[in-house]
Amino acid sequence: MKVLFVGIGSIGTRHLRNLHTVAKERGIQLEVTALRSSPRPLSEDVAALITNQVMELDDTVYDLAFITNPTTLHYNALKDLKGKAKFFFIEKPIFEDSVYDLNELGLTDDNAYVACPMRYCGAYMKLKEILKDEKPFSVRIICSSYLPGWRPDQDYRKNYSAIKALGGGVTIDLIHELDYMTDLFGFPLESYNFKGTYSNLEVDSDDLSVYIARYADKLCEVHLDYFGREYRRTCEVFVADGTIEAEFGKGSVKMPDGTVINCNEEANMRFVREMRNVLDIMEGKAENINTPEKANKVLALTLGKEA
Repeated sequence: MKVLFVGIGSIGTRHLRNLHTVAKERGIQLEVTALRSSPRPLSEDVAALITNQVMELDDTVYDLAFITNPTTLHYNALKDLKGKAKFFFIEKPIFEDSVYDLNELGLTDDNAYVACPMRYCGAYMKLKEILKDEKPFSVRIICSSYLPGWRPDQDYRKNYSAIKALGGGVTIDLIHELDYMTDLFGFPLESYNFKGTYSNLEVDSDDLSVYIARYADKLCEVHLDYFGREYRRTCEVFVADGTIEAEFGKGSVKMPDGTVINCNEEANMRFVREMRNVLDIMEGKAENINTPEKANKVLALTLGKEA
């Protein structure tokens, strides 16, 4: 399998490692090319997973291309690669804005998938299974974490998350929460979003974003921030019998009667499941659960725009 990586940062490296893991499971031989934007040497362990490092593309048509560079560069990368890859894995969010024309880029339900790793989290999958038999009337989703602690070995002020012009900000960075909300409950009839920079963090991107989404039978609150000192990633679903609470950080789901279902697992497991599913989609063995059209619609919802 001929594979291209556009972007070998932290997320690109994670996908590269997981691709090798899953390919080994399935007996797939890989030829991996990394399109580099600088000659900076990669670490030896990462370089060992790459067959070719290039600064520009030739006429090779790849079986699979990973778009894992900064979000603001996704559009141009996809434009340059049109017709040069049979299938695309696009890191979330698909773009920094929802105004781009998917047809112009040649993106379809059959040739591209947009990352949504939260949907492969063990606790999330258990929550989704439980909710098939429930009728929620209120939902509260929270993702609160401390940005300087995300990457302790880096100056958070220089990371894209802190810089609005590079596509940073919790509204886009934590699009996972809006994505899984729509996966669980569909798209709301209407939504309202308030966001801004409120903490003492040295960022010019939004560090707080709050949504109220209205459905015909429920309201959903979504709280996203960069400044919570205690990591919280939870989904509380209020039903007739009480509250169902999924704690994704702890890997557990608490039922209304107090029973706690343990779904704890190594954090990378969700990404491995996702990689397996992507290869299944490519082989026609699985449904594409996050097409470019769906991802663009979630992005529009996130930004308060029309898709």
